[in-house]
Amino acid sequence: MLNRFASFSALLDMRAKGHSLPAGLYTREDVFEADLDVFFSRHWIYVGLECEVPEPGDAVVIDIGKISVILLRDDDNEIRVVRNVCRHRGSRLLDAGATVVSKLVCPYHQWTYELDGALSYAPHMGRDFDKSCRSLKPVHFRSIGGLIYICLADNPPEDIRNLEEVMRERLAPYDLRNTKVAHQVDVIEDGNWKLTMENNRECYHCSANHPELCVSFVDLDFGFDPESLSAEDREQAEAHFAMYAERTQSWEADGFPSATVERVRDCETNFRTQRLIIAGAGESQTEDATAASSKLLGTMIRKDLGDTHLWGHNSWNHFMGDHAVTSMVIPLSADKTLVRTKWLVHKDAVEGVDYDLHKLTHVWIETTNQDSELVARSQAGVSDPAYEPGVYSTFTERALDDFATWYVDRMRAHGY
Repeated sequence: MLNRFASFSALLDMRAKGHSLPAGLYTREDVFEADLDVFFSRHWIYVGLECEVPEPGDAVVIDIGKISVILLRDDDNEIRVVRNVCRHRGSRLLDAGATVVSKLVCPYHQWTYELDGALSYAPHMGRDFDKSCRSLKPVHFRSIGGLIYICLADNPPEDIRNLEEVMRERLAPYDLRNTKVAHQVDVIEDGNWKLTMENNRECYHCSANHPELCVSFVDLDFGFDPESLSAEDREQAEAHFAMYAERTQSWEADGFPSATVERVRDCETNFRTQRLIIAGAGESQTEDATAASSKLLGTMIRKDLGDTHLWGHNSWNHFMGDHAVTSMVIPLSADKTLVRTKWLVHKDAVEGVDYDLHKLTHVWIETTNQDSELVARSQAGVSDPAYEPGVYSTFTERALDDFATWYVDRMRAHGY
């Protein structure tokens, strides 16, 4: 009952260290609107890829709540991100999704913009009308190794440079700018976006729910209680981590940064990266852990470099020698969330020749569908009056405590 009627500030105060969030922070519409304001307008978010707009005139529209932006490539082959709002009377210029344009023409009154956003044609506005101050509104963006991050605030967080510095070198061998999207799947989960992110940040649930992923994914890498393991299992875990330390040292000696880097508390731009070992055949996150594409990404000549994992507060990504998987999260309402997953291959890879689409996509299609069911169960539970915040496992859910703590701190920093 308290969650239902408490002030927003009181809800934040209720969050206990080491526990999940109060129900209202997952269910209330006023919290949803505040989340869009703080985490999807004032922080850097991942929205797409350079490779989605490979040629001048290529454009992709991304909608975030009431906001719509256009990611495009201009006539000088430069990436641009602009607001999808005509400077005349506010009409949307382009519909959601991908398209190709020579200019941006408003369908309402035919105001016409160059691909750099400059207004070039405004009929019937008179000889004295000044077009120079009616360009499309630009959006702050950074291309980090070919991943496009935007911030809709006037003064974006400056600590995006930490993400850039860490990931520039890590992503360089994959050359994401010279990939293509082989497949895309949109899944609408029946849950709050924070439940989606929490589910992604732990593998406590993996062995019981993700049989396809567990062929290549080592859930021990995300924590375990040693007391719960048999002597034999504990010995295997110790051997795994000894191998992991040795493998990480070897990767780094070969020029492939691999150690864990975390900026998950006391920061504005939240991210974590680590090169993960791939289990089994050790090549890729597929049904048999072998490469899905025979044409490797970028400058890769090895299949034994594991999975460079990167997450932010609205995304998770896996970069492997043969392909990459990126997932973006956009809240739709307090209890609905869009998860958009893209599979990337070398731009010259040919389906049916260099890669099999089923093998490429099967593991993460199944995993995302399984996670969608889990998130829906969680949303139903936190909406039940019987719910009260549960304690996180210090072994397997530390990242969730970090996320909840960061969430409350950032809300407070923005006056909530």
